Amino acid sequence: MSLNLQEKQAVVAEVSAQVAQSQTIILAEYRGIAVADITKLRATARQSGVYFHVLKNTLARRAVQGTPFEPLAEKMVGPLVYSMSADAVAAAKIVFDFAKTNNKLVIKAGAMGSSMMDADQVAVLAATPSRDELIARLMATMNATTAKFVRTLAAVRDANQGEAATEATAA
Repeated sequence: MSLNLQEKQAVVAEVSAQVAQSQTIILAEYRGIAVADITKLRATARQSGVYFHVLKNTLARRAVQGTPFEPLAEKMVGPLVYSMSADAVAAAKIVFDFAKTNNKLVIKAGAMGSSMMDADQVAVLAATPSRDELIARLMATMNATTAKFVRTLAAVRDANQGEAATEATAA
């Protein structure tokens, strides 16, 4: 079923808006994947804030024209699913994690800004902690330092009170 000109323009506008908000785009070939599996993948992507769609390559190429992702256009060949996210790691994580359990999803390429990535580089990006994970780690580190300082102060206070009580009973 082909789209008329207005429908194509609407798709390009929608994808262009997603591209403008995205830090990362991942391309994967989905040939042979069961509909139920793709549906689960879409639901997971949606929950993670990842734009995950099968698009006509010509429309996707038009959507990335004039953006930092334009070099990715040469990789837009064959039946591809497009994953885009504002979080630099989310799209790579979702696609890579699914590809580990379903060998029919093959990561073809990706881009972070104008930096092109092959499948191995996408795997490295997927292993990187997300922004939220890094913030949580930082907060835990900061909290641990503060908690240790408070425990040290409490120990000093308790030691001083113990000495004062000992001196009071001795006198």
